[in-house]
Amino acid sequence: MLAVFLSNMSSALSKNKRAIVTGLNGFTGHYVEAELKAAGFDVYGIGEKESLSPHYTQVNLADRDGLHAAISHIKPHVVLHLAGVAFVGNANAESFYTVNTIGTRNLLEALVAQAPDVECVLLASSANIYGNATQGMLDESTLPNPANDYAVSKLAMEYMARLWLDKLPIIITRPFNYTGVGQTDSFLLPKIINHFKQGKQEIELGNCDVFRDFSDVRAVANAYRRLIEARPIGQIINVCSGKSHSLREVLAMAGKIAGYDISVKVNPAFVRANEVRTLLGSAERLRGIIGEWDSPPLHDTLEWMYRSSTH
Repeated sequence: MLAVFLSNMSSALSKNKRAIVTGLNGFTGHYVEAELKAAGFDVYGIGEKESLSPHYTQVNLADRDGLHAAISHIKPHVVLHLAGVAFVGNANAESFYTVNTIGTRNLLEALVAQAPDVECVLLASSANIYGNATQGMLDESTLPNPANDYAVSKLAMEYMARLWLDKLPIIITRPFNYTGVGQTDSFLLPKIINHFKQGKQEIELGNCDVFRDFSDVRAVANAYRRLIEARPIGQIINVCSGKSHSLREVLAMAGKIAGYDISVKVNPAFVRANEVRTLLGSAERLRGIIGEWDSPPLHDTLEWMYRSSTH
């Protein structure tokens, strides 16, 4: 009963509030949109991809004038900034800084000028900023030690955002790895699952002895929505399951779901320099802010992906 009461109260507080989701058409954006709409928000999207939605504006984060015009038109109450270059193996290092750091600054500048009623701005950073830490669980006090350009661009974004804390109600999330239906094959878990869905007997991978803290995208979207409602302004919050699995364990789980084992061929081209070996996060601060929260077991997420008709 209490959970129902709190859910209804949350919807009442969110009703008719305008929310902007940058990167709305991306993998995470679709799930965040569903969470926000269910909570009563009017959801608007910004992104560089085309969309037929009447509540969507196609604008690049590098387009400062376009951002100002879009923000001025929407006048958001909350903003969830998910847009960015997310694939660590991207060969264009400059794009990380142009989009993730400078693009975010352009957005914050537009919000200060054009969104007088904004109540919360959630910036999605990344747990990759922790780098090659291998001991214990990483909490928000762990010193950053980024090991690639993607991570450096996200850490630079965090430092840049601090300059705007006196002007905007910012919170920063550090999501660890997460997956689900709709994520592209450029990410490892969808690649593995789709190989099994297609009945392939062999898969080329890099280092299978890396350990990652995997969450379900639906749980991440739920955490984001609850954070913007709780508004822990000025805080940095890990979003993670608190459990780590190696790629070998992922392969074994997927094989059990599919009913057969796949042969792994190690491709040296897929072994990244400065690979982050272990990422395992603490979600204690997150739960302290939003209350009870957890991600489904990884096996359940993989089975959802395997049973889905979406590739």
